[in-house]
Amino acid sequence: MISNQILQSTIEGLKSIARVELCVVDTDGKVVAMTAEEMEKCGKPAAEFARSPADSQEIQGYQYFKIFDEQQLEYVLIAGGIGEDVYMVGKMVAFQIQNLLVAYKERFDKDNFIKNLLLDNLLLVDIYSRAKKLHIQTDVKRVALIIETDNARDSNVLETMRTFLSSNSKDFITAVDESNVIVVKDLSEGDNAKTIDQAASSMAAFLEKENYQNVRIAYGTTVGEIKDVSRSFKEAKMALDVGKIFFGERDVIAYSELGIGRLIYQLPIPLCKMFIKEIFDGKSPDDFDEETLTTINKFFENSLNVSETSRQLFIHRNTLVYRLDKLQKSTGLDLRVFEDAITFKIALMVVRYMKYMESFDY
Repeated sequence: MISNQILQSTIEGLKSIARVELCVVDTDGKVVAMTAEEMEKCGKPAAEFARSPADSQEIQGYQYFKIFDEQQLEYVLIAGGIGEDVYMVGKMVAFQIQNLLVAYKERFDKDNFIKNLLLDNLLLVDIYSRAKKLHIQTDVKRVALIIETDNARDSNVLETMRTFLSSNSKDFITAVDESNVIVVKDLSEGDNAKTIDQAASSMAAFLEKENYQNVRIAYGTTVGEIKDVSRSFKEAKMALDVGKIFFGERDVIAYSELGIGRLIYQLPIPLCKMFIKEIFDGKSPDDFDEETLTTINKFFENSLNVSETSRQLFIHRNTLVYRLDKLQKSTGLDLRVFEDAITFKIALMVVRYMKYMESFDY
């Protein structure tokens, strides 16, 4: 069904061209769009006209036309004005609205198909038969992207993205819940991860320009068959969550970039608590002072290089060695030893994951 806003915009645009007043009424006689307030009185005669066998009729100086959708009466169009062209204009407007009905219905059918595809609500045989019926190619490269903003519950995000991607009708834009907008992007043969990342960055920049706050976009891996689109969608969902935990500074994140964070995200919380207790003997990295945490993070950033870390921290090499020795005494882990450094790094990530999950009362 076309929204009243679309109908209003359509008849206003057609009125500005044809100079004919227009009104659209539903089958119960309720006005849904009009270009002149005096046409509101046409509701009752429109309801009576809807029950008649005629497809068009002149009533009290106005031309009435029926608009059907697959033999089902959807609207009555009323055209009013001076001149012999009113009838012809009315017929043309009725035809235009009827075409809009068909177009929006097709988009709704495709949108419904994509939603069910993403949510794994279709059997394999149904996926291919419905795709064929809707003229959707089944063997092209696609990737699923999830867009989240602080305004995500605002339905305008969906329409804004449809406006942004309108030049490529092969892309599908939908929403399976109130929190996110999903784009199933059609890819060309030469497109790669860099191309997808650039496209995602362009989407983020566009939404920020439209005053959407804290835009975050995650995407899954590229798939070559339409039946695998749901897998790319699930990967994008995981990337969005894992990205918030371990890559908070980034507004675009790919599933392929999650690294060990993807594994940690799937660990049960009791197992994480047991691991931290074993590593830190009941303590938490949160108990470390700011200086120690800064030292640890900078040491990891510089691939365990003592000289480069001390240079960037503006401290003497011996001071850094002293801090690392002190940390070794309190934790039993020497960050200059690769295996201990890996264990410590994983432990820090596990603690960050636990804090994130606890914020949702898990």
